[in-house]
Amino acid sequence: MNNKKAFIFDLDGVIVDTAKYHFLAWQKIAKSLNINFTHEDNELLKGVSRVRSLDIILGLGNVQASQEDKDKWLIQKNEDYLSYLVDMDESEVLPGVLKILKLLKDKNQGIALGSASKNARPILEKTGILSYFEVIVDGNDVTNAKPDPEVFLKAAQLLHIDPKDSIVFEDSVAGIQAANIAEMVSVGIGEETILHEADYIFKDFTQIDSQFIEKLIG
Repeated sequence: MNNKKAFIFDLDGVIVDTAKYHFLAWQKIAKSLNINFTHEDNELLKGVSRVRSLDIILGLGNVQASQEDKDKWLIQKNEDYLSYLVDMDESEVLPGVLKILKLLKDKNQGIALGSASKNARPILEKTGILSYFEVIVDGNDVTNAKPDPEVFLKAAQLLHIDPKDSIVFEDSVAGIQAANIAEMVSVGIGEETILHEADYIFKDFTQIDSQFIEKLIG
């Protein structure tokens, strides 16, 4: 049991691709404000809280808004986003993820979710993988957004595992930075040019094999 590690996963873009639904919901808000919001602009929102995301979009259109209007748009965005999630199922789990989760479960490793999403639990339920996660820390449980390491430190703490024995899977620069600040092993999922601060980088989970997981477990 001494070699039990904490494997902490981000949600959006790592386990499931809900990023496309966030984009559609934000784009709808932006369009109503006559702001042109592109896929390139959407990159600015990766790993960023909902409140900060809205501020970024308003900044793109030089739109000034009252707190009342902002609160209204934030609620609208979330309602639109949740409406896209209604039909989610196990097919939304990204390729290779399930194989790694099963392997970690078989090896009695600590598995946690560390995500800024406030909809993490329903997403894990709908995609049929909730049972793999011993611990879930999401946007409802933390006050500081990545690159602050709070979400990952809390996950390790709840698993009763030292941060130095923790491994984080992330697709955002802020997430990788948070893992590094926490002195955890950082595994980037995505483009090497973007996630170059990570200890290891893979295009996706299909490139991760059992030997790599064995090496992490030690």
